Amino acid sequence: MAIDQLVQDHFTARAAKYNRSSHWVDDPALGAFTVETLAPKPSDVLLDIACGTGMVSKHFKGKVARIVGIDITRAMADQASAYIDEFVEGPAEALPFPDASVDLVVCRQGTQFMRDAEAVREMVRVLRPGGRVCLVHLCAYGEADKKEYFEILRLRNEARRNFYRRGDLTALLEGAGAVDVVVRDWVSVEDVDVWSDTGAITETAREGIRAVYRTASPMFAKLHAVQVGDRIVDHMLFGVAVGRKPMAR
Repeated sequence: MAIDQLVQDHFTARAAKYNRSSHWVDDPALGAFTVETLAPKPSDVLLDIACGTGMVSKHFKGKVARIVGIDITRAMADQASAYIDEFVEGPAEALPFPDASVDLVVCRQGTQFMRDAEAVREMVRVLRPGGRVCLVHLCAYGEADKKEYFEILRLRNEARRNFYRRGDLTALLEGAGAVDVVVRDWVSVEDVDVWSDTGAITETAREGIRAVYRTASPMFAKLHAVQVGDRIVDHMLFGVAVGRKPMAR
């Protein structure tokens, strides 16, 4: 099955409970942090890539002039109408927008399912000179935890193409032509049983996730401040990376 179809099938299955599937999904503090990072102006046009149910656009509503959402999963985006002004169904790797047509681009947890270098080049292409793009993605803390963490993320979603460390987000933005790239950290405290109860994975996969936590290396357990008891708790790191499109010469 093609990756895009796997992604659509996965998120169609998750659509009904997506907004309750993780603390970070509808965390107002993370939303405010993302808005602060992009620093929108009231006149800006924002493009929300992989807009899903609109949980990122929600925090920009009323702070920008217009919000356009794009996603490949209609069942998710059907829930976003309260937060976006226009929805376009399509892939981020071929955005159906002219060059230099938006002021801000945000993509949270999207490029991990995409041909990410192509998608980020498209994000920069559609920005007006001086516009900013923000990628918000779960990241390993570093080399010491990446193997175990990437296995956890793989078990949660088999359609995932890409796994990140913070430096990978920097490389994606700079490789697409963005400048002044900065990555800020955000840590979300997640109940692993809630986080893994997506409605789109098997109980076998969920038990596999639990097993990785129960047998985690000391360094992984330390970096993620893992708590294992009646519930498993992970302190999940997000890289919030922002870059700017250079001004035209």
